[in-house]
Amino acid sequence: MVYLDSNEHDRSYAERREAIYGTLRAEGTFTWDSMYGEEYALAGLYRLDRTLHQRMHQAADRLGQLFAKTVQIVQLSDDSLLEELGLPRSAFDAIRVSLDPSMPAPTVVGRFDFAVNGQKIKMLEFNSDTPTGIVEAFYVNGEVCRAYGAEDPNADCWSAIKQAFGQAVEAYRASGYSTRHIIFSALDWHEEDAGTTRYLLRQSGLASEFAALSDLRVMDDRLWVQQADGPLKPVDIWYRLHALEKLAEDRDEDGYPTGEHVLRLIAERKLAVINPPSGFTAQTKALQALIWNLHEAGQFYTDEEHEWIEAYMLPTYLENRFADRNIPYVVKPIYGREGSGVSIIDGDGHTIDHSGEQEYMEQPMVYQQYIELPSIEIETLKGWTSGRQLWGCFLIGGRPSAVISRVGGHITNNISYYLPSGFWEEGKGLTNGTV
Repeated sequence: MVYLDSNEHDRSYAERREAIYGTLRAEGTFTWDSMYGEEYALAGLYRLDRTLHQRMHQAADRLGQLFAKTVQIVQLSDDSLLEELGLPRSAFDAIRVSLDPSMPAPTVVGRFDFAVNGQKIKMLEFNSDTPTGIVEAFYVNGEVCRAYGAEDPNADCWSAIKQAFGQAVEAYRASGYSTRHIIFSALDWHEEDAGTTRYLLRQSGLASEFAALSDLRVMDDRLWVQQADGPLKPVDIWYRLHALEKLAEDRDEDGYPTGEHVLRLIAERKLAVINPPSGFTAQTKALQALIWNLHEAGQFYTDEEHEWIEAYMLPTYLENRFADRNIPYVVKPIYGREGSGVSIIDGDGHTIDHSGEQEYMEQPMVYQQYIELPSIEIETLKGWTSGRQLWGCFLIGGRPSAVISRVGGHITNNISYYLPSGFWEEGKGLTNGTV
């Protein structure tokens, strides 16, 4: 890894950026520093306050406990609640599968997204089914910190991935599953998804291999992978960077509902998946509405847990309770990702921002009180600009782990910047929060 000494800091931004990301591209682990023809990964380094880092970890730990407790109850509920949460009917039986208590709950690899505004840390959503940003947080951030001589706040967090995957496999084994054949899969043509999946495969320490989603087959009540040399190989444990709500809709070229078939295999305990279906249950933003509803009613949670909900969550509902209260709010699809389909409405009912994308507009919506993301100055290939900062904190095996910062507009979308962060002692030359 290149080290940028004090003289090299005077080089142009483009030169510093290429010194960092050119090396990473050559290594092959992180090749999507630019996406959609635009800069994605920034070469600056945000100075992260150690106290804020600790507070984000504390928030993720407490929220992880809240979601785990809530998901366990949802798994025992009747169909009417699952329908209200927007879960696909074809996934109901899979969602109800209970596993050995050693399974990291509610998910193996998840990420909370936070708005940090002053002393407030508010959760916007929980990406608990198929989170990305993993390579950036667990690997790239450390390399950028090393280049600038800063301390990586995510140092050694990668080791938690191996532990969490090992715990998940052992939980499946203890629950009676076969765990011999393990496959990690994603869209092989999607650079970020495939690269993220291959990174997790390596860090998991499991005897496994990568397979493109297109190489998977459903036959004779088993999931199989088509190998390059011809024969099919059975799959016992499947890590998938493929959202479960998309799986529920998958069909083959002849119209056969392959996704529903796979969900049936999961429900019948013929296939183990990571993240487990409980992670998918936690992903729906309607679960935030359920948690807030129970909180307002003073039900289900302990006094301490109610304090956590009040501290870290935003009022969220399945119907619009803000329109007549002069309170700004956000409208979100329950399974939307990357800001698609999101609208921000001001207190007078006017739309002040909208993603402009329609991908998830057919989904049920949640209505969440709006909190503004703080504005920061960043240096890019196009020069200095301002943006809105969103923080993420990963939950790995039920424990808080690496943090990640992204900078975009009021709505963080798939073309928002990734901004590395580090612990940096006073007097080392940071300007406006970045070096």
